[in-house]
Amino acid sequence: MYVRSIYATGDPAELDGVAEALRTEGRELLSAQPGFRGMGVFVDREIGKLLVGSWWEDEASRQASYENLSERRTEMMAPFAQTMTVDNWEAAVARRADTLGPGAVFRLVRIDVEPSGIDLLVDTFRDTSLPGVQKIPGLAGLSLLIDRGRGRAAIGALYTDRDALTASRGAVAAVRGEITAKARVSTSSVEEFEVVLATAVPHA
Repeated sequence: MYVRSIYATGDPAELDGVAEALRTEGRELLSAQPGFRGMGVFVDREIGKLLVGSWWEDEASRQASYENLSERRTEMMAPFAQTMTVDNWEAAVARRADTLGPGAVFRLVRIDVEPSGIDLLVDTFRDTSLPGVQKIPGLAGLSLLIDRGRGRAAIGALYTDRDALTASRGAVAAVRGEITAKARVSTSSVEEFEVVLATAVPHA
């Protein structure tokens, strides 16, 4: 599967209106596009950050949807977004629970990796880290996204609630250290968001 992420920052006072528009009209527009497989909307209301991820069956569907919805997407984001970055990813690993209730939260870890080391990172994550991480209480979904051309990766983790996310920080920090040592990568950022929408996606 393939993923497009949109990361925007702006005035926190304008965030909720745009997030709600994406949750409702945005989801409807994306669902009508061929190859659509799922969507997530995540917010940091205190700082004013918005993260939107959409999942696609293939690269062609991802690109076509971007072009088809370009004008409407710009209109929907305009009230909030003062900065906006669009990235494209390949989903190397995706594990997701079927349902999430109110209060769910999301952690995003951005990783820098040499393009030649992408496969080692994927293997390390899938074979060494994933079995232990999946046992963390409250973990409701996990993904590893990769960008082979630019030497980047992103690990996304869904938790059932804020308490579960908070309790997981120590164990997850240890996993990051393990991945860093075995796959020779570096962590560039760790961010946490509230979940506005997270639909189920097929496993990868």
